Amino acid sequence: MKTIQSSVFVVLLVSITAFGASAQREPGEVKIKTSAVCKMCKATIERQLAFTKGVSVSTLDVPSKVVTVVYNPKKTDVAKIKRAINESGYDADGLPADAKAYNRLEPCCKKDQPTHEN
Repeated sequence: MKTIQSSVFVVLLVSITAFGASAQREPGEVKIKTSAVCKMCKATIERQLAFTKGVSVSTLDVPSKVVTVVYNPKKTDVAKIKRAINESGYDADGLPADAKAYNRLEPCCKKDQPTHEN
């Protein structure tokens, strides 16, 4: 009888641990409005986010200027993701781009340019 109780306890413990671990790994997703205007902007922002700790996927839709980011909330947060976008020279949800990074952008990537294909 004691071994049955121990086995039930172990099974319950493993089940609870597995459920808790899977719940903790639930990724976050955020959509951030940027000042991107072209495919070069897309490449720059997505590359910057690829090197940002905790970010697993980022996709910028150039026509809407919205980047969708899937991230691990245990490793990063929305503020850090926005800061990474700012540090690449682009606005993020109204937060202005880092001035030095913005000045290094190609002229076609400046936010006063209309959205275009290049």
